[in-house]
Amino acid sequence: MAPRRRRMLALPAVCPCEAIAPAPLLASLLSLAADVAGLRAAADVDALPALRGAAREAVRIAGLLLAFLDGIPVPDEAEAAPAVLVLGLSELHVALQKLRLLLADCARKGARLWVLMNAELAASELRVLLGSVATAMDVLLLPSEGHVVVGGAASADADAEELAGLVSRHAWRAAARLRPDPEDDRAARGVRSVLARFASGVTPDAEDARLVLARVGLATWHDCSEEAAFLEAELLERLETGSDDNDNDNDRSKTDKAAATVNRLPPRFTLSLNPEALQCPITLELMTDPVTVVTGQTYDRASIKKWIKSGCRTCPVTGERLRSAELVPNVAARGVIEQLLLSRGVPVHEPSSKHRCAVDKTATPFGAAAAGGVRLSAAFLTARLSSVSGAPEEQKRKATHEARKLSKRNVFYRACLVEAGAVPWLLHLLSSTDASVQDNAVAGLLNLSKYPAGRRALVEAGGLGLIVDAVNVAAKVEARQNAAAVLFYLSSNPEYCEQISRIPEAIPTLVRLARDGAYRGRKNALVSLYGLLQCADAHGRAVSAGAVDVLAGLMLVGASSASAGDDGGDLALDAVALLARLAEQPGGARAVAASSELVTRLVDFLGEAASRSAKEHCVALLASLGRHCGDKVLALLGKLPGLMPALYALIADGTPQAGKRARWLVNEIHRHYEQRQTPASAPTPATGDRVIRV
Repeated sequence: MAPRRRRMLALPAVCPCEAIAPAPLLASLLSLAADVAGLRAAADVDALPALRGAAREAVRIAGLLLAFLDGIPVPDEAEAAPAVLVLGLSELHVALQKLRLLLADCARKGARLWVLMNAELAASELRVLLGSVATAMDVLLLPSEGHVVVGGAASADADAEELAGLVSRHAWRAAARLRPDPEDDRAARGVRSVLARFASGVTPDAEDARLVLARVGLATWHDCSEEAAFLEAELLERLETGSDDNDNDNDRSKTDKAAATVNRLPPRFTLSLNPEALQCPITLELMTDPVTVVTGQTYDRASIKKWIKSGCRTCPVTGERLRSAELVPNVAARGVIEQLLLSRGVPVHEPSSKHRCAVDKTATPFGAAAAGGVRLSAAFLTARLSSVSGAPEEQKRKATHEARKLSKRNVFYRACLVEAGAVPWLLHLLSSTDASVQDNAVAGLLNLSKYPAGRRALVEAGGLGLIVDAVNVAAKVEARQNAAAVLFYLSSNPEYCEQISRIPEAIPTLVRLARDGAYRGRKNALVSLYGLLQCADAHGRAVSAGAVDVLAGLMLVGASSASAGDDGGDLALDAVALLARLAEQPGGARAVAASSELVTRLVDFLGEAASRSAKEHCVALLASLGRHCGDKVLALLGKLPGLMPALYALIADGTPQAGKRARWLVNEIHRHYEQRQTPASAPTPATGDRVIRV
């Protein structure tokens, strides 16, 4: 079990034993004082987010104390050390331990904002510690004689006496005057102002934000991410312990209240880790095979390999040139991801794609603070979207870009955006004359359409016609492709599917995109058409729009490129699947059967296809043609020499459904030729059937 993290401003110290010899105690004190005094040389004090003046004074006192301790002669071990000497040095040892921990907390990376907002509490702790140092020095000064006790006798060394008195006076004066710096209070007020404006959905004052960031020293997005992770961990730990400090641990009401709060929290990641660290910086999705590149950054293997394969030889995060393309598996990150998956009820032996799918479909945040932050961000962003109608194009681009990024994260982010009412405003921005605004708005709607409530909000806002128009006239090719993908997600609902199919331009627009678009546009158009053909009325519109000719062209061209490993083979399979669905209706079957060249190519495709799904779609299409077009198609099929071997292979090795259709086709072809060869008036041979039935 991992050791528990020390709480901020919890200052544990080890008290020296009563029988300790002065020599090791002095050596330990010299080391502690040197550590604290060394902060000045390292310039760490000037980088503190708060209490810089008080910390400088504490470091200066530690320097004086170091000079004082260095001048104390070590008592002879044979002599008994005075009790007052051991007592004073022991008190000083405890105070210096706590002072070192306190200054380390104030300089802790990732906790700078916490320190700023708790500057008064840190100042109180520092005040107590400086008082403890002053008290210890008073113990070492014998008030009755005015000398410093060393080695059991009064020291006549005036320098040691002067240093001891100087340390005592400075420590008392610093403790009495210690207050947070005025700049600390101003920056803390700025943080509260920013939070209050966020809570009310108002844009924070830029000057307040700049002041806070400058005071705290946050210069990069990574710094902000570390701060958020620390605050989240601190909040959850306080909820679990049931107390905000180490006092009142027996307060039953506080403990019960905290336990009830924890019970209401959704399941979360149990490790003290920012969950965003498990997301690939390229795809912003949960990594399933984390690997580390030479710059030390971790990515999902598939995304970084695609990045390198595209010709980019720089690290996506740092921008450094990758001297080597070697990818080292990050075993530690993989173990953490597996624990996360198990905590979400996802078995770790499932394929990686199912891991990502299962986690993305979990509409729960990683903690209460994260949930509140996401809801505030969604509400703030929606307010920005609603106010950019008359704003410059640059503001529209920024707002829609943020919506696009936020909606890409996971289901919880999408749910918050939908609840905040972002869908109608994104639809409104589809009419923008700026191509980037259009592209961002369509991409955001695509991400939101993956969520059922997002699809419902889109339809209720009257967005179906706008999406169809975007497929047709959007300025960017990517926007047209994404709009076609939106129609695919919408077609998963039969009611929405019927509404889309009734839009006059919907199916012709998709058919044109399948004919003229790039690979991704064609792919999205084909899957959207496949979904729309759930409606029987859509078959006639697809045939009228020339879908059969387009699909035949994709199949004829794509099948020949499949052997070369091009994307056309994938499109050929989609085209055959779509032709099979079209042929389920008589009108579609007749349109397919009208081209004997297409039927011949289908038989060749059945024999050449390597995948089981391709064979199943192809035999389903041929069976539909035989059922709806009768003898005309059966006569043509019987003349094609490659058909029967392929059908018998499916009967022997195919799926039950494919085997059933292949068997039906074989029997129907035999029946057709048997009827042609046997006159109607001739008696049936007594020997039985002339053809073996299968």
